[in-house]
Amino acid sequence: MSDFIKQLPALLGVMIGAFGSYVVVMRGDRARFRREHAARWQERQLAAYTDYALTLKRTVTLHRRVAAHLGLDGYPHPLPPAEATSLLVDAADARSAAGEGLLMLGSPEVVEAAHGWALTVMEVEGLLRAPGCTADTWSAQLEKQRTAREKYYTVIRRDMELPAGHSGRWQPPLTLS
Repeated sequence: MSDFIKQLPALLGVMIGAFGSYVVVMRGDRARFRREHAARWQERQLAAYTDYALTLKRTVTLHRRVAAHLGLDGYPHPLPPAEATSLLVDAADARSAAGEGLLMLGSPEVVEAAHGWALTVMEVEGLLRAPGCTADTWSAQLEKQRTAREKYYTVIRRDMELPAGHSGRWQPPLTLS
């Protein structure tokens, strides 16, 4: 019994050391899991935000192509309204599907900004169908759409704690004649 008592402090030290190692490893694994989970969550959010933006952008591009056919926009690839109809239906279906992902994964602020952008895109379509649409009213509505788009991206960057980005407003190159 005295040999056991002599070795008890060493045995307790080994047990305490093993328990301490276990606790440290478990905490490290738990922290790594949380970091990886947060990274996966952010990747999915970014994918949902991007998918929704691309569907709206596709719709705007189709509207601009129709407007170019009508002489309201300088977009380089005009598209007759009759040919655009099925493409616009497909774009609306894609936007609806992407919107579900946005609702599921997006923050309330991003969803609200996306809704504002989508409403301006619908106004673009309504204006395009309205009689008496002029190049000036068309241009003003496109500017309103661009502002809503810029707000959407600003809210996303803030939500995902990303640095400020480009506004996406490109100036056409000056042509020297």
